[in-house]
Amino acid sequence: MRATTAVLSTIAVLLASGTAVAQDGVTRYVRYAYEGRDLYGVLEGETIHVLDGDLFASPRRTGTTVQLSDVRLLPPTQPSKVIAVGLNYQSHLGTRQASEYPGLFAKYPTSIIAHGDDIVMPADANNLHYEGELVIVIGKEAHNVSVADAADYIFGVTAGNDVSERDWQAADLQWLRAKASDTFGPLGPVIATGLNYNDLLVQTRLNGEVRQSESSKDLIFNLEEIVSYVSRYVTLMPGDVIFTGTPGSTQAMKPGDVVEIEVEGVGVLRNTVVAAR
Repeated sequence: MRATTAVLSTIAVLLASGTAVAQDGVTRYVRYAYEGRDLYGVLEGETIHVLDGDLFASPRRTGTTVQLSDVRLLPPTQPSKVIAVGLNYQSHLGTRQASEYPGLFAKYPTSIIAHGDDIVMPADANNLHYEGELVIVIGKEAHNVSVADAADYIFGVTAGNDVSERDWQAADLQWLRAKASDTFGPLGPVIATGLNYNDLLVQTRLNGEVRQSESSKDLIFNLEEIVSYVSRYVTLMPGDVIFTGTPGSTQAMKPGDVVEIEVEGVGVLRNTVVAAR
């Protein structure tokens, strides 16, 4: 289910609340549906400045604006690949030793949903968890890039929820069902540029209660190391995304639960869990 106008009209408030206060030099891009078209724009308060051209190839402002309450937000990017890093905070690892390299897995682009969309819990799922994460958005083609150069390939960041079915994760040969099912990849509400990506607070709230809270400065492998490592094996394209890992512990969700992922400077990604029909 797509977000209602009432939900969309709260996004500007969410962006301006808590840790998501506007900072100098920060630009927030949205992708949205309006009058039958999918468009990009720059969000400033509750006003969207319409962009013309490819977001990742110097788009220009058209001079036209629309109001946030009049549009339907879409996932902020359409990735060809959705890569994820597991076990990238010591607080999530617990007593286990960190790996010498980022542990990777993949989600499908069809798992991606927008702020306000519903997370659909499959009928045979019994142990569905949230995983609040900082997500990298790639800005240009990256193949075998160095750690020193990797920042040049990061367009910006967004908030993500690596929804995970723990029973399937333990039982299946690969994590296809557990991580890549439809709606298991909420993303948004914006792509933010101009932040210090390696020092942003990431928080998860379930029904308003804080369940996860840690800074990206505590990542075992930082953003540049992740991009460099992934690009050794997979060519990353503009718009591709990399989930960087979740902090602390996670708990099961049930239909009716509302989960919010807040990333400092990005805003709040909010989704409701519903039972499959």
